[in-house]
Amino acid sequence: MSNPVKIETRHWMLLLALGVAVYACYRLIQPYIGPIVLAFILSLLFYPVHEKIEQRMKKRRNLASLLSCTIMTFIIVMPVTLVIIAIIQQGATFSTETIAWFSQGGAEKLIDHEYVHKAFALINKYTPLDNLNAKELVTRLAATASNLGSSMLNISAKVVGNVTNLVVNFFLMLFILFFLLRDHDALVDNIRLAIPLTRSQEDVLLDELESISKSAILGSFLTAIAQGVAGGIAMAIVGLPGLFWGTVMAFASFIPLVGTTLVWAPTALYLLLVGEWQMAIFMVFWGAAVVGSIDNLLRPFLMQGNSGMNTLLIFFSIMGGIQLFGMLGLIYGPIIFAMTLVLFKLYQTEFKDFLEKQDNS
Repeated sequence: MSNPVKIETRHWMLLLALGVAVYACYRLIQPYIGPIVLAFILSLLFYPVHEKIEQRMKKRRNLASLLSCTIMTFIIVMPVTLVIIAIIQQGATFSTETIAWFSQGGAEKLIDHEYVHKAFALINKYTPLDNLNAKELVTRLAATASNLGSSMLNISAKVVGNVTNLVVNFFLMLFILFFLLRDHDALVDNIRLAIPLTRSQEDVLLDELESISKSAILGSFLTAIAQGVAGGIAMAIVGLPGLFWGTVMAFASFIPLVGTTLVWAPTALYLLLVGEWQMAIFMVFWGAAVVGSIDNLLRPFLMQGNSGMNTLLIFFSIMGGIQLFGMLGLIYGPIIFAMTLVLFKLYQTEFKDFLEKQDNS
Protein backbone atom coordinates (compact mmCIF):
# COMPACT_ATOMS: atom_id res chain seq x y z
CA MET A 1 0.00 0.00 0.00
CA SER A 2 1.45 3.39 -1.04
CA ASN A 3 2.15 5.99 1.62
CA PRO A 4 -0.10 9.07 1.56
CA VAL A 5 1.54 12.30 0.39
CA LYS A 6 2.29 14.68 3.23
CA ILE A 7 1.25 18.19 2.18
CA GLU A 8 3.77 20.76 3.34
CA THR A 9 3.91 24.54 3.09
CA ARG A 10 6.05 24.39 -0.05
CA HIS A 11 3.42 22.22 -1.71
CA TRP A 12 0.71 24.79 -1.00
CA MET A 13 2.95 27.54 -2.36
CA LEU A 14 3.64 25.51 -5.49
CA LEU A 15 -0.09 24.81 -6.01
CA LEU A 16 -0.94 28.48 -5.47
CA ALA A 17 1.73 29.60 -7.94
CA LEU A 18 0.54 26.98 -10.42
CA GLY A 19 -3.06 28.19 -10.06
CA VAL A 20 -2.03 31.80 -10.69
CA ALA A 21 0.07 30.78 -13.69
CA VAL A 22 -2.76 28.68 -15.17
CA TYR A 23 -5.21 31.57 -14.73
CA ALA A 24 -2.73 33.96 -16.39
CA CYS A 25 -2.32 31.53 -19.31
CA TYR A 26 -6.10 31.27 -19.62
CA ARG A 27 -6.38 35.07 -19.81
CA LEU A 28 -3.76 35.06 -22.58
CA ILE A 29 -5.58 32.50 -24.73
CA GLN A 30 -9.14 33.60 -23.83
CA PRO A 31 -9.64 35.53 -27.12
CA TYR A 32 -8.77 32.35 -29.00
CA ILE A 33 -10.83 29.84 -27.03
CA GLY A 34 -13.19 29.28 -29.98
CA PRO A 35 -10.51 28.15 -32.48
CA ILE A 36 -8.77 26.11 -29.76
CA VAL A 37 -11.94 24.18 -28.84
CA LEU A 38 -12.86 23.61 -32.50
CA ALA A 39 -9.34 22.38 -33.25
CA PHE A 40 -9.51 20.04 -30.25
CA ILE A 41 -12.86 18.56 -31.36
CA LEU A 42 -11.78 18.25 -34.99
CA SER A 43 -8.63 16.47 -33.84
CA LEU A 44 -10.78 13.93 -32.01
CA LEU A 45 -12.99 13.42 -35.06
CA PHE A 46 -10.16 13.29 -37.60
CA TYR A 47 -7.50 11.46 -35.55
CA PRO A 48 -8.44 7.93 -36.79
CA VAL A 49 -7.82 9.12 -40.37
CA HIS A 50 -4.63 10.91 -39.34
CA GLU A 51 -3.41 7.78 -37.58
CA LYS A 52 -3.65 5.80 -40.84
CA ILE A 53 -1.81 8.58 -42.70
CA GLU A 54 0.90 8.60 -40.04
CA GLN A 55 1.33 4.83 -40.29
CA ARG A 56 2.08 5.18 -43.99
CA MET A 57 4.53 8.05 -43.37
CA LYS A 58 6.61 6.68 -40.50
CA LYS A 59 9.10 9.07 -38.87
CA ARG A 60 7.60 11.99 -40.84
CA ARG A 61 5.09 13.26 -38.30
CA ASN A 62 5.28 16.89 -39.45
CA LEU A 63 4.47 15.97 -43.05
CA ALA A 64 1.68 13.60 -41.95
CA SER A 65 0.09 16.29 -39.79
CA LEU A 66 0.41 18.86 -42.59
CA LEU A 67 -1.26 16.47 -45.04
CA SER A 68 -4.10 15.82 -42.58
CA CYS A 69 -4.68 19.57 -42.14
CA THR A 70 -4.64 20.05 -45.93
CA ILE A 71 -7.25 17.32 -46.40
CA MET A 72 -9.35 18.86 -43.62
CA THR A 73 -9.13 22.25 -45.34
CA PHE A 74 -10.45 20.88 -48.63
CA ILE A 75 -13.20 18.96 -46.83
CA ILE A 76 -14.42 22.10 -45.03
CA VAL A 77 -13.53 25.10 -47.22
CA MET A 78 -14.50 23.97 -50.72
CA PRO A 79 -18.07 22.78 -49.99
CA VAL A 80 -18.76 25.66 -47.59
CA THR A 81 -17.54 28.27 -50.11
CA LEU A 82 -19.72 26.87 -52.91
CA VAL A 83 -22.75 26.66 -50.63
CA ILE A 84 -22.28 30.24 -49.35
CA ILE A 85 -22.04 31.60 -52.92
CA ALA A 86 -25.24 29.77 -53.91
CA ILE A 87 -27.04 30.93 -50.74
CA ILE A 88 -26.11 34.57 -51.42
CA GLN A 89 -27.35 34.31 -55.02
CA GLN A 90 -30.65 32.67 -54.05
CA GLY A 91 -31.11 35.03 -51.09
CA ALA A 92 -30.60 38.11 -53.28
CA THR A 93 -33.04 36.76 -55.88
CA PHE A 94 -35.64 35.95 -53.23
CA SER A 95 -35.25 39.39 -51.63
CA THR A 96 -35.74 41.12 -55.01
CA GLU A 97 -38.80 39.02 -55.83
CA THR A 98 -40.30 39.67 -52.38
CA ILE A 99 -39.92 43.44 -52.75
CA ALA A 100 -41.47 43.26 -56.22
CA TRP A 101 -44.35 41.16 -54.89
CA PHE A 102 -45.13 43.76 -52.22
CA SER A 103 -44.82 46.61 -54.73
CA GLN A 104 -47.22 44.97 -57.18
CA GLY A 105 -49.97 44.51 -54.59
CA GLY A 106 -49.44 40.83 -53.90
CA ALA A 107 -49.92 41.34 -50.17
CA GLU A 108 -53.22 43.18 -50.66
CA LYS A 109 -54.55 40.30 -52.75
CA LEU A 110 -53.48 37.86 -50.08
CA ILE A 111 -55.31 39.62 -47.22
CA ASP A 112 -58.52 39.66 -49.24
CA HIS A 113 -58.70 35.89 -48.90
CA GLU A 114 -61.68 34.77 -46.80
CA TYR A 115 -59.50 32.59 -44.57
CA VAL A 116 -57.41 35.65 -43.66
CA HIS A 117 -60.51 37.65 -42.73
CA LYS A 118 -61.79 34.77 -40.59
CA ALA A 119 -58.39 34.40 -38.88
CA PHE A 120 -58.21 38.11 -38.00
CA ALA A 121 -61.80 38.00 -36.74
CA LEU A 122 -61.01 35.10 -34.43
CA ILE A 123 -57.85 36.81 -33.17
CA ASN A 124 -59.72 40.04 -32.41
CA LYS A 125 -62.56 38.16 -30.74
CA TYR A 126 -60.72 35.72 -28.50
CA THR A 127 -57.48 37.51 -27.66
CA PRO A 128 -56.88 40.57 -25.44
CA LEU A 129 -54.89 42.24 -28.20
CA ASP A 130 -56.01 45.47 -29.78
CA ASN A 131 -58.03 45.11 -32.97
CA LEU A 132 -55.66 43.94 -35.66
CA ASN A 133 -56.06 45.57 -39.04
CA ALA A 134 -54.88 43.45 -41.97
CA LYS A 135 -54.28 46.45 -44.26
CA GLU A 136 -52.27 48.25 -41.60
CA LEU A 137 -50.19 45.12 -41.12
CA VAL A 138 -49.53 44.90 -44.87
CA THR A 139 -48.53 48.57 -44.96
CA ARG A 140 -45.97 47.95 -42.24
CA LEU A 141 -44.67 44.86 -44.04
CA ALA A 142 -44.37 46.84 -47.27
CA ALA A 143 -42.37 49.52 -45.46
CA THR A 144 -40.14 46.83 -44.03
CA ALA A 145 -39.65 45.34 -47.49
CA SER A 146 -38.75 48.73 -48.96
CA ASN A 147 -36.08 49.17 -46.29
CA LEU A 148 -34.75 45.67 -46.88
CA GLY A 149 -32.32 46.79 -49.56
CA SER A 150 -30.50 49.29 -47.35
CA SER A 151 -30.51 46.79 -44.49
CA MET A 152 -28.94 44.16 -46.76
CA LEU A 153 -26.17 46.61 -47.65
CA ASN A 154 -25.40 47.16 -43.96
CA ILE A 155 -25.47 43.43 -43.32
CA SER A 156 -23.17 42.84 -46.29
CA ALA A 157 -20.65 45.30 -44.85
CA LYS A 158 -20.73 43.45 -41.55
CA VAL A 159 -20.41 40.10 -43.31
CA VAL A 160 -17.28 41.29 -45.11
CA GLY A 161 -15.74 42.25 -41.76
CA ASN A 162 -16.82 38.96 -40.21
CA VAL A 163 -15.43 36.99 -43.16
CA THR A 164 -11.98 38.47 -42.48
CA ASN A 165 -12.26 37.49 -38.83
CA LEU A 166 -13.58 34.05 -39.82
CA VAL A 167 -10.65 33.43 -42.17
CA VAL A 168 -8.14 34.43 -39.49
CA ASN A 169 -9.79 32.15 -36.92
CA PHE A 170 -9.94 29.30 -39.43
CA PHE A 171 -6.20 29.43 -40.14
CA LEU A 172 -5.50 29.76 -36.41
CA MET A 173 -7.63 26.66 -35.86
CA LEU A 174 -5.63 24.81 -38.54
CA PHE A 175 -2.37 25.89 -36.90
CA ILE A 176 -3.55 24.50 -33.55
CA LEU A 177 -4.91 21.35 -35.22
CA PHE A 178 -1.50 20.68 -36.76
CA PHE A 179 0.15 20.40 -33.33
CA LEU A 180 -2.76 18.51 -31.74
CA LEU A 181 -2.52 15.84 -34.43
CA ARG A 182 1.26 15.69 -34.45
CA ASP A 183 1.70 15.55 -30.67
CA HIS A 184 -1.49 13.64 -29.83
CA ASP A 185 0.14 10.82 -27.85
CA ALA A 186 2.46 13.12 -25.90
CA LEU A 187 -0.43 15.43 -24.99
CA VAL A 188 -2.57 12.54 -23.75
CA ASP A 189 0.32 11.16 -21.66
CA ASN A 190 0.96 14.59 -20.08
CA ILE A 191 -2.73 15.04 -19.28
CA ARG A 192 -2.84 11.60 -17.65
CA LEU A 193 0.25 12.42 -15.59
CA ALA A 194 -1.14 15.78 -14.44
CA ILE A 195 -4.54 14.44 -13.35
CA PRO A 196 -4.31 13.06 -9.78
CA LEU A 197 -6.67 10.14 -10.47
CA THR A 198 -6.29 6.42 -10.94
CA ARG A 199 -5.69 5.10 -14.44
CA SER A 200 -9.22 3.64 -14.60
CA GLN A 201 -10.75 6.99 -13.59
CA GLU A 202 -8.59 8.79 -16.16
CA ASP A 203 -9.76 6.33 -18.82
CA VAL A 204 -13.40 7.04 -17.94
CA LEU A 205 -12.89 10.82 -18.08
CA LEU A 206 -10.91 10.90 -21.33
CA ASP A 207 -13.11 8.34 -23.09
CA GLU A 208 -16.24 10.20 -22.04
CA LEU A 209 -14.77 13.54 -23.14
CA GLU A 210 -14.01 12.08 -26.58
CA SER A 211 -17.46 10.48 -26.82
CA ILE A 212 -19.23 13.68 -25.73
CA SER A 213 -17.31 15.86 -28.18
CA LYS A 214 -18.06 13.57 -31.08
CA SER A 215 -21.73 13.14 -30.19
CA ALA A 216 -22.20 16.90 -29.67
CA ILE A 217 -20.87 17.56 -33.17
CA LEU A 218 -22.75 14.68 -34.76
CA GLY A 219 -25.96 15.23 -32.82
CA SER A 220 -26.24 18.95 -33.46
CA PHE A 221 -24.58 19.69 -36.77
CA LEU A 222 -25.28 16.52 -38.74
CA THR A 223 -28.93 16.67 -37.68
CA ALA A 224 -29.06 20.31 -38.80
CA ILE A 225 -27.49 19.42 -42.16
CA ALA A 226 -29.89 16.50 -42.67
CA GLN A 227 -32.93 18.63 -41.83
CA GLY A 228 -31.66 21.45 -44.03
CA VAL A 229 -31.20 19.10 -46.99
CA ALA A 230 -34.64 17.51 -46.51
CA GLY A 231 -36.29 20.92 -46.05
CA GLY A 232 -34.46 22.39 -49.05
CA ILE A 233 -35.70 19.56 -51.28
CA ALA A 234 -39.30 20.27 -50.21
CA MET A 235 -38.88 24.02 -50.78
CA ALA A 236 -37.48 23.42 -54.27
CA ILE A 237 -40.41 21.12 -55.10
CA VAL A 238 -42.97 23.78 -54.14
CA GLY A 239 -41.13 26.40 -56.21
CA LEU A 240 -39.14 28.31 -53.57
CA PRO A 241 -35.33 28.80 -53.40
CA GLY A 242 -34.33 25.40 -52.00
CA LEU A 243 -30.75 26.12 -50.94
CA PHE A 244 -31.62 29.41 -49.26
CA TRP A 245 -34.59 28.07 -47.28
CA GLY A 246 -32.82 24.78 -46.61
CA THR A 247 -30.06 26.76 -44.91
CA VAL A 248 -32.66 28.69 -42.90
CA MET A 249 -34.15 25.35 -41.82
CA ALA A 250 -30.72 24.05 -40.82
CA PHE A 251 -30.23 27.04 -38.49
CA ALA A 252 -33.81 26.75 -37.21
CA SER A 253 -33.17 23.13 -36.21
CA PHE A 254 -30.94 24.42 -33.37
CA ILE A 255 -34.01 26.02 -31.72
CA PRO A 256 -35.37 23.51 -29.17
CA LEU A 257 -38.99 22.30 -29.29
CA VAL A 258 -40.17 24.27 -32.36
CA GLY A 259 -37.13 23.98 -34.64
CA THR A 260 -37.86 23.72 -38.36
CA THR A 261 -41.60 24.11 -37.75
CA LEU A 262 -40.93 27.87 -37.68
CA VAL A 263 -40.09 27.62 -41.39
CA TRP A 264 -42.24 24.94 -42.99
CA ALA A 265 -45.51 25.75 -41.15
CA PRO A 266 -45.72 29.40 -42.40
CA THR A 267 -44.70 28.16 -45.85
CA ALA A 268 -47.59 25.68 -45.89
CA LEU A 269 -49.98 28.43 -44.74
CA TYR A 270 -48.77 30.74 -47.51
CA LEU A 271 -49.23 28.02 -50.13
CA LEU A 272 -52.76 27.39 -48.87
CA LEU A 273 -53.68 31.09 -49.07
CA VAL A 274 -52.42 31.48 -52.63
CA GLY A 275 -54.49 28.48 -53.74
CA GLU A 276 -51.71 25.87 -53.91
CA TRP A 277 -53.49 23.52 -51.52
CA GLN A 278 -51.85 20.38 -52.95
CA MET A 279 -48.41 21.84 -52.30
CA ALA A 280 -49.55 23.03 -48.84
CA ILE A 281 -50.62 19.47 -47.93
CA PHE A 282 -47.32 18.16 -49.28
CA MET A 283 -45.34 20.69 -47.21
CA VAL A 284 -47.20 19.77 -44.00
CA PHE A 285 -46.69 16.04 -44.64
CA TRP A 286 -43.01 16.47 -45.54
CA GLY A 287 -42.29 18.80 -42.63
CA ALA A 288 -43.97 16.60 -40.01
CA ALA A 289 -43.16 13.13 -41.35
CA VAL A 290 -39.73 13.59 -42.94
CA VAL A 291 -38.03 16.66 -41.45
CA GLY A 292 -39.58 16.07 -38.01
CA SER A 293 -38.63 12.40 -37.94
CA ILE A 294 -35.00 13.31 -38.63
CA ASP A 295 -34.96 15.39 -35.44
CA ASN A 296 -36.82 12.77 -33.39
CA LEU A 297 -34.79 9.77 -34.56
CA LEU A 298 -31.38 10.93 -35.74
CA ARG A 299 -30.49 13.46 -33.01
CA PRO A 300 -31.07 11.13 -30.00
CA PHE A 301 -29.20 8.32 -31.81
CA LEU A 302 -26.19 10.53 -32.54
CA MET A 303 -26.15 12.13 -29.07
CA GLN A 304 -26.48 8.86 -27.15
CA GLY A 305 -22.84 9.17 -26.06
CA ASN A 306 -23.67 12.11 -23.79
CA SER A 307 -23.18 10.12 -20.59
CA GLY A 308 -26.77 8.92 -20.54
CA MET A 309 -28.21 12.44 -20.52
CA ASN A 310 -31.94 12.47 -21.00
CA THR A 311 -33.82 14.86 -23.29
CA LEU A 312 -34.41 17.43 -20.52
CA LEU A 313 -30.71 17.70 -19.68
CA ILE A 314 -29.78 17.92 -23.36
CA PHE A 315 -32.36 20.70 -23.77
CA PHE A 316 -30.97 22.77 -20.88
CA SER A 317 -27.35 22.10 -21.88
CA ILE A 318 -28.03 23.43 -25.39
CA MET A 319 -30.15 26.41 -24.27
CA GLY A 320 -27.73 27.40 -21.50
CA GLY A 321 -24.73 26.87 -23.76
CA ILE A 322 -26.16 29.15 -26.46
CA GLN A 323 -27.07 31.77 -23.84
CA LEU A 324 -23.54 31.86 -22.39
CA PHE A 325 -21.29 31.05 -25.34
CA GLY A 326 -23.30 31.74 -28.50
CA MET A 327 -23.29 29.13 -31.27
CA LEU A 328 -20.29 27.37 -29.72
CA GLY A 329 -22.55 26.66 -26.75
CA LEU A 330 -24.04 23.86 -28.86
CA ILE A 331 -20.74 22.09 -28.16
CA TYR A 332 -19.79 23.55 -24.77
CA GLY A 333 -23.17 22.96 -23.12
CA PRO A 334 -23.43 19.16 -23.61
CA ILE A 335 -19.74 18.74 -22.74
CA ILE A 336 -20.08 20.64 -19.44
CA PHE A 337 -23.25 18.79 -18.42
CA ALA A 338 -21.95 15.36 -19.40
CA MET A 339 -18.57 15.84 -17.71
CA THR A 340 -20.40 16.92 -14.54
CA LEU A 341 -22.43 13.70 -14.62
CA VAL A 342 -19.27 11.63 -15.14
CA LEU A 343 -17.51 13.32 -12.23
CA PHE A 344 -20.61 12.75 -10.08
CA LYS A 345 -20.52 9.03 -10.96
CA LEU A 346 -16.82 8.86 -10.07
CA TYR A 347 -17.62 10.57 -6.77
CA GLN A 348 -20.34 7.98 -6.04
CA THR A 349 -17.94 5.14 -6.86
CA GLU A 350 -15.02 6.56 -4.85
CA PHE A 351 -17.11 7.27 -1.72
CA LYS A 352 -19.54 4.37 -2.12
CA ASP A 353 -18.93 2.84 1.32
CA PHE A 354 -19.17 6.18 3.12
CA LEU A 355 -22.35 7.18 1.24
CA GLU A 356 -24.03 3.83 1.93
CA LYS A 357 -23.08 4.07 5.61
CA GLN A 358 -24.50 7.60 5.82
CA ASP A 359 -27.63 6.53 3.99
CA ASN A 360 -28.27 3.61 6.35
CA SER A 361 -27.54 5.53 9.56
